[in-house]
Amino acid sequence: MTDDSLRGGRAREEAVSPREKRLERAGWALRIGAILYGVATVVMFGLVLLGGTGTVTGMFTAVHNLLLARFRGADEVAIAITFLLLQANVAALLVAMVGTLAREVWTFVALALILGGNVALLLLLGFTPGLLSVLAVLVAAGILLADMRAFRTNPVMLKEVRGRMRGIRAFMVMTIYLGLMSGFTVLLYLIYASASQMTGSTAAGQVGRLLFMGIVGIELLLIIFIAPSFTAGTITGERERKTYDLLQTTLMSSPMFVIGKLESALSYVLLLLLSAIPLQSIAFLFGGVSELEVVLAFVILAVTAVGLGTVGLFFSTSVDRTLAASVRAYSVALAITFGVPVLLGIYNGLLWPLFYGVGAPVGFPPALEVVLVYVREFLVSLNPITTALSTQELLINRGQIAFSSYTLSTTGGTMPIVSPWITFTIIYLVAAALLVVWSIRRMHRVEA
Repeated sequence: MTDDSLRGGRAREEAVSPREKRLERAGWALRIGAILYGVATVVMFGLVLLGGTGTVTGMFTAVHNLLLARFRGADEVAIAITFLLLQANVAALLVAMVGTLAREVWTFVALALILGGNVALLLLLGFTPGLLSVLAVLVAAGILLADMRAFRTNPVMLKEVRGRMRGIRAFMVMTIYLGLMSGFTVLLYLIYASASQMTGSTAAGQVGRLLFMGIVGIELLLIIFIAPSFTAGTITGERERKTYDLLQTTLMSSPMFVIGKLESALSYVLLLLLSAIPLQSIAFLFGGVSELEVVLAFVILAVTAVGLGTVGLFFSTSVDRTLAASVRAYSVALAITFGVPVLLGIYNGLLWPLFYGVGAPVGFPPALEVVLVYVREFLVSLNPITTALSTQELLINRGQIAFSSYTLSTTGGTMPIVSPWITFTIIYLVAAALLVVWSIRRMHRVEA
């Protein structure tokens, strides 16, 4: 280590203000809570593996009584709920940690929701792991309440949003976006009307479902291409315009700058999603689509925008040119959109029949089947398209929105399965929070 690096490290340490140290301590309290919940999730998966394969009898009942004592449903449902709540706490604590570091005004709302939600779960369902979130939130809130003036509306976000909406480019993008979806909807209706010979309410319901799926599909493809483009040039654009060094002379910290850029981009993407809801609601004129499906579609679209937006932001802090950041961000987006379904098809067509298909050899351990089922569910939850299709199938054919069960072919036992849209939301929010943290660390290294 050279003398210059030592002096740079000491200068950085001396430059950290007491307020930033306080925010770091609060962030660490939330981060430790998220890590412990992550460890508990891994342990929980091991318990599910043992209980589902019958290796340890009564495992589901013991875990049910220990972690969700007041829930009176089936043991498999209790395990699925516990597994889901552990993952949800990981995502919630990481998001609250990011808001704490960036001094966002919504941080206290997030902390209050985490605290109130876990207290309610503890009282109603006996969710004992919720005590960990309660402790982490109380420690963080105790540190932050001493300096509430540090939290305010992000100035970078306000500046970016005002600048974007004052020009014509934002309205042109929205016009093209809605025009493409409207044209596609009319074309889809005309094609189906000319090809279908069915009449009556059944045909109307099919038309409504087809239009809804078509609108959500084209909206999802547009979001996949729009979201990374809005964030890939947020940091590199400042460097290319030679304004990045000027921003370092302000009182804004790196987390405030990074989160402000991300919020400004995602707020416009959210506006695009909201503007398309009337087009989705056209399906109500024909029937065949419920309000719950519209809500779930909006959740999947919004989470997709957040996840891919943070991917573009991460590459914007990692490289020096907008073109390079855009290429890398689109590579990841295309890999998730088209690569994951290919892997899932290979998995379902080759790997699964090899072990448990017709004519497959007998004698494979039940644990392997449990692992294969969860790997398949994980691959489904990585892709927004497969997530939407699987969620719709679960909702329509089984009438389930949150949980289902899978019967093992080896032992005849059942194992809990969480609905893909929930797993998808948790995975993307956790990944988004981690990418934001890594982007902030990258900014710190650049400053040093």
